[in-house]
Amino acid sequence: MTDWPLLTITTFLPLVGALFILTIRHDKAEVVARNARNVALLTSLATFVVSLAVYGAFDPKIADFQLKETVAWFPGTTIAYTMGVDGISVWFVLLSTFLTPICILSSVGAVESRVKEYMVAFLVLETMMVGMFAALDLVLFYVFFEGVLIPMFIIIGVWGGQRRVYAAFKLFLYTLAGSVLMLVAMLAMYIEAHTTDIPTLMGHSFPQAMQVWLWLAFFASFAVKVPMWPVHTWLPDAHVEAPTAGSVILAGVLLKMGAYGFIRFSIPMFPEASVTFTPLIYTLSIVAVVYTSLVALVQEDMKKLIAYSSIAHMGFVTIGIFSMTTQGVEGALFQMLSHGVVSGALFLCVGVVYDRMHTREITRYGGLVERMPKYAVVFMLMTMASVGLPGTSGFVGEFLVLLGAFQVNTWVSAFAATGMVLGAAYMLLLYRRVVFGRMVREDLKTIVDMSPRELAVFAPLIVVVIWMGIYPPTFLDPMHASVAKLIDNYGLARAAADALTLAAR
Repeated sequence: MTDWPLLTITTFLPLVGALFILTIRHDKAEVVARNARNVALLTSLATFVVSLAVYGAFDPKIADFQLKETVAWFPGTTIAYTMGVDGISVWFVLLSTFLTPICILSSVGAVESRVKEYMVAFLVLETMMVGMFAALDLVLFYVFFEGVLIPMFIIIGVWGGQRRVYAAFKLFLYTLAGSVLMLVAMLAMYIEAHTTDIPTLMGHSFPQAMQVWLWLAFFASFAVKVPMWPVHTWLPDAHVEAPTAGSVILAGVLLKMGAYGFIRFSIPMFPEASVTFTPLIYTLSIVAVVYTSLVALVQEDMKKLIAYSSIAHMGFVTIGIFSMTTQGVEGALFQMLSHGVVSGALFLCVGVVYDRMHTREITRYGGLVERMPKYAVVFMLMTMASVGLPGTSGFVGEFLVLLGAFQVNTWVSAFAATGMVLGAAYMLLLYRRVVFGRMVREDLKTIVDMSPRELAVFAPLIVVVIWMGIYPPTFLDPMHASVAKLIDNYGLARAAADALTLAAR
């Protein structure tokens, strides 16, 4: 254990770097851009090192929240600045700090205008992401949860594609609409429980009728963030218009916020309502897995295809979470981490060829293996991980989710399994059309392979994908205690509710 406020340092160190970047002045714009990139990269790397210290100080055998920091915030209320992590949230703090320096490094050469402001936006985004996963107060969580929208809105709206303003506003309005309902639910929870402390609320028994409305209000926000069908339509637009690094962080971390919300709020705080609405979650998830996979099959834009694949993979996650079995929940968490790395790497693969050819149309490519063998190998590994090839991170998460779902409902598991078949179809089709075949286009014959900087961007992602696939206990073991506690408390709450129902009869 340590006396240092490690979580606060991890959360706000990027903000310090952002403030420092704002002070950079020089007559030459290229010097300002280079210095801003260097400061952002060094700050994000330092943040990742501090987050490793958080993991080092974390005891995986303890199920409760650790490294807690509490400071009074709103006088006369129980609202406080409270931070802490358990075996679930610690991994998402690490995921956020791991992907941010990769995004910043990948932006070199891809973003040439307003580089200083771009780097500030990314560092502010990192602060919001880490703070959201570490927050243990309802109000603090909401501030970070909504704060994420601001820098992402700016990143897409300023540095995105031709329809960037439309995509940015669609993202903002979709997510904000659901979050307003969540805010109303939080006020009701505060009036009912007289506290905004998340661990205390997780142990509070809300009336059954109230649980239904609270669950639906939180669902409105989390379903959009996941995103679940049919509130998923903002995601393909946001991915297509976002710069490459924006797509990486959107798919890698921001999509995990909704699923994390289900695990942190919906299931432990509203267990009876969660039981009631589990069939709804299963239905929407299966539709997402099958329907978006079929839509992905007919896409001609590489980014749009990967965006639809993300929706399908997140359908697996929600199935695993609401199976409320050890394998299902741990598989969902593992799938979230795996998807964060793999989908981020796939968007970076698209970015590599987009920087050279300035198009994402699949039909504009073909035969890249002749000129870009290194790229072909990296793209193949990430494609196989997305498909769920044994030995890669994608296999472990999907297998555990299917195993957990099978224990609860064999039909759900069977329908979900079709997503793996369809996933193999659209990803292998994409790879064949882009990498194999004859190089018939003249402009492709001068395309160059990946540079050392681009290889450096992919190297840590490759290591993590293979590590997760070959030795998953590294990532699963720290989750065990917290997941077991979640499932045990859920079971106790359900048993108590059933007893009250029988007594009323």
